[in-house]
Amino acid sequence: MRRSDNYLPVPGEEKNQDGNQDHAKARNNESIPMKTLHADDGSPLYSKLGPYFRDGHRRVDYILEYSIQKPHSTRRRSSKFGNDNFLRRLRRSLSSRSSKAPLQPKEDPEFAAQDHQADYHEDDKSSKRKEFEENLHEAGLELEWDEENQIPGVGFLKIHAPWDILCREAELMKLKMPTKKTYEVKQGSNLVEKIRLFIHKATAPLHPNLDSNQQPGLKPLSHPFSREKEHLFDLSDKDKFFDSKTRSSIVHEVLKRTKCQRDNYSMGITSLLANSIYTAAYPPHDGDINGMDLNDRRRLYEEWASYSVFYKKYFGEKVGLYFAWLGVYTQMLIPASIVGVIVFLYGCATVDSNIPSMEICDPRNNITMCPLCDRACSYWKLVTACGTARASHLFDNEATVFFSIFMALWAVLFMEHWKRRQMRLNYIWDLTGFGEEEEDHNRAEYEIRVMKKTMRQDQSAPKEEKVKLTCTDRMPAYMTAVAMMAFMITLSFTMAFGVILYRISIKAALHMSSAAGRSNIRATVKGTAAVINVIIIIILDEIYAKIARWLTILEVPKTDKSFDNRLIFKTFILKFVNAFTPIVYLAFFRGRLVGRPGKYLYVVGSYRMEECAHAGCLMELCIQLCITMLGKQFIQNNLFEIGIPKLKKMLQKRKMDPQEEEKQNKILQRHQKDHLLLPFAGLNPEYMEMIIQFGMVTLFVASFPLAPLFALLNNIIEIRLDAKKFVTELRRPVAAKAKDIGIWYNLLRGLSKVAVIVNAFVIAFTSDFIPRLVYQYTYSSDGTLHGFVNHTLSVFKVSDFEPGTEPLVPKHLGYNVETCRYKDYREPPWSKTPYELSKEFWSILAVRLAFVIVFQNVVMLMSDFVDWLIPDIPKDISLQIHKEKIHMMELFMKEEQGKRRAARDTRSMYKCNSPPSAGQSPPQPRSRPNTHARAGW
Repeated sequence: MRRSDNYLPVPGEEKNQDGNQDHAKARNNESIPMKTLHADDGSPLYSKLGPYFRDGHRRVDYILEYSIQKPHSTRRRSSKFGNDNFLRRLRRSLSSRSSKAPLQPKEDPEFAAQDHQADYHEDDKSSKRKEFEENLHEAGLELEWDEENQIPGVGFLKIHAPWDILCREAELMKLKMPTKKTYEVKQGSNLVEKIRLFIHKATAPLHPNLDSNQQPGLKPLSHPFSREKEHLFDLSDKDKFFDSKTRSSIVHEVLKRTKCQRDNYSMGITSLLANSIYTAAYPPHDGDINGMDLNDRRRLYEEWASYSVFYKKYFGEKVGLYFAWLGVYTQMLIPASIVGVIVFLYGCATVDSNIPSMEICDPRNNITMCPLCDRACSYWKLVTACGTARASHLFDNEATVFFSIFMALWAVLFMEHWKRRQMRLNYIWDLTGFGEEEEDHNRAEYEIRVMKKTMRQDQSAPKEEKVKLTCTDRMPAYMTAVAMMAFMITLSFTMAFGVILYRISIKAALHMSSAAGRSNIRATVKGTAAVINVIIIIILDEIYAKIARWLTILEVPKTDKSFDNRLIFKTFILKFVNAFTPIVYLAFFRGRLVGRPGKYLYVVGSYRMEECAHAGCLMELCIQLCITMLGKQFIQNNLFEIGIPKLKKMLQKRKMDPQEEEKQNKILQRHQKDHLLLPFAGLNPEYMEMIIQFGMVTLFVASFPLAPLFALLNNIIEIRLDAKKFVTELRRPVAAKAKDIGIWYNLLRGLSKVAVIVNAFVIAFTSDFIPRLVYQYTYSSDGTLHGFVNHTLSVFKVSDFEPGTEPLVPKHLGYNVETCRYKDYREPPWSKTPYELSKEFWSILAVRLAFVIVFQNVVMLMSDFVDWLIPDIPKDISLQIHKEKIHMMELFMKEEQGKRRAARDTRSMYKCNSPPSAGQSPPQPRSRPNTHARAGW
């Protein structure tokens, strides 16, 4: 809804009386309403019609905020009668008279100096703003100030780009815009495209209703905008030709290019923001999510299921690519979740027929195990580990190897599917010819450092040499970053080691307690240690994110792209180490640095290293992965994104009267409401949490087949949370073009490669798959797993305990213990080499290493084959791109033929209307006109 018919722009030719260009500029760009409209509550109606100037006609394309700290300072005031010059002259005359008055109270010189310095800084900022705004006005932008508003201490500069400026900048930026000509887009006929179309039709009810007038199956030809070829484009409605996303990106480009000169130094919008000359810069939202008009923002809020298309339309291609990638990732988790659940159900179905579990649970075996700790722990029966053995079979079975291979191929298919989807989006969004050739502007911090370096240099230095920051200038920052990164990684290792000591000490303390709680000691220790690990990970994640940003700021990267890449690298390293250190310890180190009875390994004095349960450490690894995923996803991500903002809003609402809040929402204009929203912090945090989740899903999936299901459930919630956060809680970001997801794709590809190696080692060394395989085909008498448990247990003579380590209370067993068993492949005490590693150990180790090599190479070869088999560009897209080029050439040829035909018609009419002169015969028809003769005539 727009009221352009009820408003007329003021020509603005009236000159300012006192010569103040700032106020003259303000007045020249203001509009006086011919008929001011008001709502029922008395508030001006233009505040409800979206982001517009006071005339209700010109749209606000960009907002710059600045602080107003001095209430008595000179301000720009909007007045339709233009009497601010008279008030200013009156105020100046009164102040000059009062300065001559002898009766003035004496003020403290110290406070006066502080006030004078503060006034100086504010005047300096004001003068810089004035010069910058004058340059914006010279660039063709129209400005309007709003200082008398409902938000104290904040001034707003509203910027509007008129039609000629939009056309000029669109041509300079080579923006592709749709032309009048459309062509039919044919869908692919191969199997992959048929599957994609079937999925699209099946999920059609979830897609938003875009209310597009374009017929399905038709796509307009797009061409870089040119003012000379305006006839190619549909300019019937100029207000809608450039949408709000494009208009804000054009104004943002003008802001980045416009400079103000101060102290022989050029300052752009980034420097002005860094020096607090402006406090914020952002494009306004289209409207309210609960307003009367159906704007794009409201439609996004109500119909959030479109992961990419609609977000591209409102937020730009970069944000649209994030939601597209998140949608593809979530869709690909569906088959992985189904297969993972099938593997888990297979373990549940075969647990009763699993021979090793049956042998452990058989009380007739009566196997006495060695104590799990010194002095406090006693001997225990293997039958008490029956529950752990049965639970371990749910995740450690024959299907685990198949699932690991499947997930390795799944990761490759996901990457290939995303590349094809990305190319399809590039074609749909007209990004096929887009490159990164546009100028990447310097960051404000870099410009400030260069300015300081320039001021420090000797005046005799050659001025034609361009000053820049060298590696030597950044060396202290690099050394600080390396030292801090090493310290943070060491801190993660230390925290993980602290949890290990907690497990050792709490286990000994629980064994010293009453016998009633000894049966639940293992579960208590595992659960509490996993929860402590999650709490540490969540706390360190928040600390590491701030430290990584601080270290990146110290390095002073030149461009925003360089800043983002360095920040992503540091944050990923720290968070990856923080999240996976406890998991790597449980998978590869626990139970292997233990020693043997009579010769255990001790750390920090008398702390004996912990060992795995008889069924292996895979169950504890599964518990740690499960609790970590639940903690990081459902607590850290979702609770922080929902709970904390909700809590802040509740506290604000409790302080504010509901009637006053409702009245304020009616009075506040669109840019004032956007001021109350949180600033957009970029997509790096959103990508980072998904990358860590991808690592959880792929790296140790052999130990936890339900990880894809957990990730799928989280992402279903995550999409909705991100949609709501972007639309309702954040300021609108500047629309940025992007062809891909950048460095995140390289991280995903690297994780998928590492996942193959990690899963190979998990299957070979953490699970009992290889020992079972070797026993069944080498040592078993009947080719089954009968006797496997006894084969994995070594014998220890209790008289060989070191003094002070034997258990104190062995009498509760009812008999004297002479030997106990422990899980290892060692020689018995009566052999020639007692307690040495047996030949079975070395044979199993050889098979484990061979399995790692074979598994890694086979899966890598299969992955490379799948990568080669699936083309990066869909065939139908490559054909459509070629077809589009042909249609564009045909359009240009028709245009050229039309111009030639019009020129011939013009020449014919000119000849027919010109009578021949005396003595000259009428012109004879010729195939080619004689240009020389006609020029002389």
